[in-house]
Amino acid sequence: MTSNDLKTENVDSLINRDDGRKYWESTDATVDGMLGGHPHVSRVELRGSRNFLAKIGIGSKPGQQVAINALEGGAGIGRVTEGLLLGGIAQHVDIIEPIAKFTAQLQGKPGVRNIFNMGLEDWQPGDGVQYDLIWIQWCAAYLTDKQLVQFLERCKSALNPDRGVIVFKENTSPVGKDMFDDVDSSVTRGDDTYRRCFTAAGFRLIKTELQKGLVSGVKLMPVRMYALRPVQS
Repeated sequence: MTSNDLKTENVDSLINRDDGRKYWESTDATVDGMLGGHPHVSRVELRGSRNFLAKIGIGSKPGQQVAINALEGGAGIGRVTEGLLLGGIAQHVDIIEPIAKFTAQLQGKPGVRNIFNMGLEDWQPGDGVQYDLIWIQWCAAYLTDKQLVQFLERCKSALNPDRGVIVFKENTSPVGKDMFDDVDSSVTRGDDTYRRCFTAAGFRLIKTELQKGLVSGVKLMPVRMYALRPVQS
């Protein structure tokens, strides 16, 4: 998503799920399609994610922990699943992705366990499932604030209570205000909005940083990573 032609207002109510799904159904099931015509950023973007996880102790190097079970929200064609999570970060990955043509190529791949073809707003954790890592990238923009908080609350109930962590990686507004894009019916939130949603869902922020090195001929949105753990009662 670029910063061109976006509306800045109280935009939460403008999100239309059907419009968003139509946009993605018409998108090619390729890295180029997933990254909006900027496939060259994938390598550096994945490296930034791996480095961020290492800073919170997740990975396969000495002193780090591998996630036994991970969940990826908005997995698309599995670019992050295969390029990051199953590359030494997690042993098993469950996937939430509403567009079935994207996940078709992930069926039966080693390490990919359950595939939930539904939106984040419809997903419910299974009984007894505990995740060490929940990775949510470039998909929260299709949820209203209320839906986002409710999704996070459901995620909280499925986290490993001893070491579970949620990582959000999302575009953030360059002007601070939430912005609506009517091309794909999404909202680019300001950093403050995300932090309010995290707090409302009962999470504390343990680390955050901006993705570095995303160079393109088109001005890209700032991409920020957030690591969250539940507030202890």
